Amino acid sequence: MSKLPIGVIVGLTDKPENELGKVVDLGLRSCQVASWNMELWTPSIGKALIEAARKLEITITTFWAGYPGPVVWDLIDGPSTGGLVPPQYRAERVAALKKAADFAASLGLPSITTHVGFLPVDPKDRVYLDTVDAIREIAEHCRRLGLEFWFETGQETPVTLLRTIELVNTGNLGINLDPANLILYGMGNPVDALDVFGRYVRGVHAKDGRYPTNGRELGRETPLGEGQVNFAVLIFRTESARL
Repeated sequence: MSKLPIGVIVGLTDKPENELGKVVDLGLRSCQVASWNMELWTPSIGKALIEAARKLEITITTFWAGYPGPVVWDLIDGPSTGGLVPPQYRAERVAALKKAADFAASLGLPSITTHVGFLPVDPKDRVYLDTVDAIREIAEHCRRLGLEFWFETGQETPVTLLRTIELVNTGNLGINLDPANLILYGMGNPVDALDVFGRYVRGVHAKDGRYPTNGRELGRETPLGEGQVNFAVLIFRTESARL
């Protein structure tokens, strides 16, 4: 398996070449493209994005897709608003992520990525089982399009994420490891998490942070090297786990 290239995240806009130009300005040739605005997921913008990527010789590794409805980034309202877990938002978010997959496939991209939400740790929880069904529906749609579906880490424990991948069982699932998120949400140590799900890691975000200091708010994000992510070990362990 090849080593992960170094890249950056850029947003999707109606002028994609301007955003991709930032990748080149940094001396890089790889990126993830992120968007929460479904109105931008159009054939014309997609064509402009791919033409710019080819012109600038940039590889887009995943389309990071958001979804409609409210999302609160904390430990109190986050579980009831984020991802596919809240029943009241699930159907429209499944539809949105299928649309994201259609958009990514039309551009020849390899995957879509998203936060699926605060997955319940109880494997018999009805909300958990229904969320697994929703993830499977999206993953099967991706598989038919020749895409992978990647989980952005942080809002679920590593073993819950592993269990979910095993239960969905579509053969096209991967993980975009955000090491800071695991710490910011208090869900685990990213280095140790590789022992649990390392073989599924397809991408890694370079983000650092510190653990929560109360039960309401996320931990504090920090510049690289000033948080509690051990990047020297993480990078080595990530590459080893993927072999």
